[in-house]
Amino acid sequence: MIKILLADDHALLRDGLRRSFEAAGDTVVGEASTGEEAVALAKALMPDVVVMDLSMPVMDGIEATRRIRDEMPQVRVAVLTMHDDIDRTRDAIAAGASAYLSKGTSFGEVRDTVLKVADGETVLSPALAGAMLTAVNETKANDALLSDRQVEILQAIADGMSTKQAGRYLGITTKTVHNHLNAIYRKLDAQSLTHAVLGAVRLGIIDLNHSDENENENAQ
Repeated sequence: MIKILLADDHALLRDGLRRSFEAAGDTVVGEASTGEEAVALAKALMPDVVVMDLSMPVMDGIEATRRIRDEMPQVRVAVLTMHDDIDRTRDAIAAGASAYLSKGTSFGEVRDTVLKVADGETVLSPALAGAMLTAVNETKANDALLSDRQVEILQAIADGMSTKQAGRYLGITTKTVHNHLNAIYRKLDAQSLTHAVLGAVRLGIIDLNHSDENENENAQ
């Protein structure tokens, strides 16, 4: 059972999410209708995960996410929003969000993502990766910038795997995956997993079309 704080200025949406989470056995410890209120309640209630909208009065979700992560790094944030703008997606991830979902996502997927985030995972969904692909300009790069293992880890995550799934897929522990990711962040001067993936794509080290190509090869 995890503790969840809902931050959204639409009361009906909050009510629907609260009922769904509680029916699934989770605890909704509070609800915020502004970004400022979300920060204050996160301090007071210390939830495991804040489910955060981006468009809220007083303080938007990006700034609220940044403040929560800066002041309470143990509190994780999963963004749930109508926005599919690439720049806002990047800003949210850069602010410290561990996941980014559309409000059109099923509750089952929302809860699954929230559970992964609460467990310390960072989730980059295939849909988000596909959207970011349209904003990325491919350039040539030196593959030796990252080790073969680091490239494998980033490629697995770009293909839609969580950090834990990538570890299982590659036969290594989740801790080893995170150790490699920390090295990757330093090498690519990245502040988050999404920035690292985008940087590696721009440098030509990994390919966001990789999973599709594998599926086509297996089908032949």
